[in-house]
Amino acid sequence: MIATLLFVMSLAAPPELRWGGDAEGGAPFVEADPNDPSKLRGFDVEVAETIAKGLGRQPHFVQVAFTAIDQSVSRGDFDLGMSGVELTPARCAELTCSEPYFEFHEVLTVRDGERARFTTLPSLRGHKVGTLSGTIAYERLMEAQQRDGIQVVSYDDDVHPYEDLREGRIDAVLLDNIIAARSMRRVPGLYTQPVPVATGHYVIVLAKNNGALRDQVNAILKARMRDGTLERIYRKWEIWDASQSVFFSHILGASAAVKTSAAPAIDKGAIILRYIPALLRASLITIVLSCAAMALAVLLGVAIASGRVYGNPLVRAMLATYVEVVRGTPVLLQLFVLYYGLSSVIRLPAFLAALLGLGLNYAAYESEIYRGALEAVPRGQLEAARTLGLTERQVLTLVRGPQAFRLALAPMTNDFVALLKDSSLVSVITVVELTKQTSIFATNIGNWAIPGVLCAALYLILSLPLSRLAGRLELRWKAPSA
Repeated sequence: MIATLLFVMSLAAPPELRWGGDAEGGAPFVEADPNDPSKLRGFDVEVAETIAKGLGRQPHFVQVAFTAIDQSVSRGDFDLGMSGVELTPARCAELTCSEPYFEFHEVLTVRDGERARFTTLPSLRGHKVGTLSGTIAYERLMEAQQRDGIQVVSYDDDVHPYEDLREGRIDAVLLDNIIAARSMRRVPGLYTQPVPVATGHYVIVLAKNNGALRDQVNAILKARMRDGTLERIYRKWEIWDASQSVFFSHILGASAAVKTSAAPAIDKGAIILRYIPALLRASLITIVLSCAAMALAVLLGVAIASGRVYGNPLVRAMLATYVEVVRGTPVLLQLFVLYYGLSSVIRLPAFLAALLGLGLNYAAYESEIYRGALEAVPRGQLEAARTLGLTERQVLTLVRGPQAFRLALAPMTNDFVALLKDSSLVSVITVVELTKQTSIFATNIGNWAIPGVLCAALYLILSLPLSRLAGRLELRWKAPSA
């Protein structure tokens, strides 16, 4: 009886319209309602609800990282992808794009005291400009880097660029005007230049074969433009301006859909060739960062292990606390604390913060490997060495240390390979290493296949020689069999 009732209720309920977005982007796009975190609010939320109502369906939000919206809608995780998704030829060549439903302006935000100094991108020659990765603004900045000599700093979110601007880590931010307006309310001391750098549009993306649903969505969007629904939504969220009226008139008067006018053929071969040097530079950053962080981890790990084996009770307790705290908290959190949390005390450069974060984290793990290796050396050998008159320092350097190193070599090599891959986490503090550059590459061409293969090949090229070297050293220093 209950099963029959549930079946009847499921038939009566309207079908779901699954739409994907990133609530981390916050207002005015998508954010958790402060009064009820289980609910969402934002202008994209209301646009999605309007579309669902027009289709006679029930909206259902699916959380997805902003940079993964294209890939997720392509594989069928949801029907519509939105949340400030920008109209680009590459995106609309790989996916089905709706008509644009909002026009934004890319604007330059600087510190208030430098509003007269930094007015345009050329005026920022030699200075750092931040933006969100995988956006049109990022592409424009990369072009300006070649043309005007600016330094591009890429972020995973649109919150930290403005905080870094206030702190003086960067000199300007190029992002959408509604993001800039929101950030200026939150971060004091900033000024947005009134003249836009460029104009762009937000669209809804669907899977490549979902043209029928796209046509329905377009019809609903145009109808809601005509009856003033979209204007009311935009005014509610304080993102309406005079340019939207002109934009609406253009969309309603256009005879050709975006699917034909905004998706010209793109030369992916040329784009791939253009990105290969960037991937190689990012690989160099990855290997230098990994080697330096591992060297720091080994030095600190040896010191911590020695202190825990030879130190007095207080020293052992302090070192044990350090190891447990570091191993018990995420490395991502530790990177945030080093880079952002300590900025009021010491303003670490991004690369140095990444090196310290990885080095200090892996030092805790290395110390446990070395401590176990030191304690694995038979006590008989240590007592024999002391009987021969060797000091404790000589016992450690001549007897215990070499044997412990041989025992620790294999797990130490595994940790180095793991650190090489964990270096991808440092992108959260603006270091563009191999994985981050690959993500930017994939976002800009709208496909992960080729960038993913190239990235995997480069990681193998970096890690295989290390594994081979470690294997040879293990064979060379292998303990003789009894």
